[in-house]
Amino acid sequence: MRVHHLNCGTMTPIGGRLVDGRPGLFRHATLVCHCLLLETATGLVLIETGMGTPAVADPERWLGRRFLTLSKPVSRAEETAVSQIRALGFDPADVRDIVLTHLDLDHAGGLVDFPQARVHVYAAELAAYHAGNKRYRQVQFAHGPQWTPHEDAGDDWFDFSAVTEILPDVALIPLAGHTLGHAGVAVHTDTGWLLNAGDAYFYHSEIDSPGVIPPGLALFERLVQTVPAQRLENQQRLRELRLTSDVTIFAAHDRTDFEHLSRPAHA
Repeated sequence: MRVHHLNCGTMTPIGGRLVDGRPGLFRHATLVCHCLLLETATGLVLIETGMGTPAVADPERWLGRRFLTLSKPVSRAEETAVSQIRALGFDPADVRDIVLTHLDLDHAGGLVDFPQARVHVYAAELAAYHAGNKRYRQVQFAHGPQWTPHEDAGDDWFDFSAVTEILPDVALIPLAGHTLGHAGVAVHTDTGWLLNAGDAYFYHSEIDSPGVIPPGLALFERLVQTVPAQRLENQQRLRELRLTSDVTIFAAHDRTDFEHLSRPAHA
C-alpha cells in the first residue's frame, strides 16, 4: 500500500501562536485539513475529503458565513482532493471508497466530487445528520452520497475495543466526543500503523504527557465538542497509545503533524 498525505484545505484564523503555537501573535494562524489517499490492490481509498470544489466556487453557500469569518479558509482549487488526485496522475473516478472520521463541513465537504464512491462512516454519526443536527451542512450532502454506515464491532485494536474493520488494512476506531459518532481511521501500511485521529484532539503535543495546547485552540476545541467527558477520555486513551505503541497518530488540522508526515520519507 502506498500512502499520500494531502492538505485539502488551509485555514487561517486570527490568533497566531494562540492558535497554532508558532511564533508571532499579530498574524493569522495556519491550520490544515489532513487527508490520506491510499493506493490499494482494489483501488483508491480516500480518508477524509476536505472542503470540496464548491468551497472554492461558492464558499458562502457551501461553508457558511460563520465558518468563513472564524476559520478564514484559503480559496485554492489546487488544494481540493479531486485536483490533487489528478495531479498525482489518477482518475478521481477510481476512488472507490471514502472513509470519514465525522461529517463536519471541513471533513466531508468534498464528497460531492466523488459521487461514485462508497462513503464509510459510523452509524451514530450518520444518524445525527439524519436527525437534523445543525452542525452539519445539509447542502453538502444534497447529491445523495452512497452511505455505508457501520455499527461498532467486537474487534480489538491495541487497547481499543469495538473496532470495525471496513476494508482490508483500514479500520474505524471509536473516538466519540467531538461528535456523537466521531471515529479515528487506522491504516496498516508497510511500515506500521497510521491513525488519523480526526478532531479527537487538535494539537500535536496535546496527547503528550503532560498535554500542551495553545489556549485559543483549546477554547475552540471546547466550543465544538459534543460530549466533553467522552472527548477527554478518548484523548487519554490516545495518550496511552502513543506511550505504549509504535502507532503514528496525527490530528486532522495540525500543521506540524502534516509537515512531518508529508515529507518523502513518510510518503
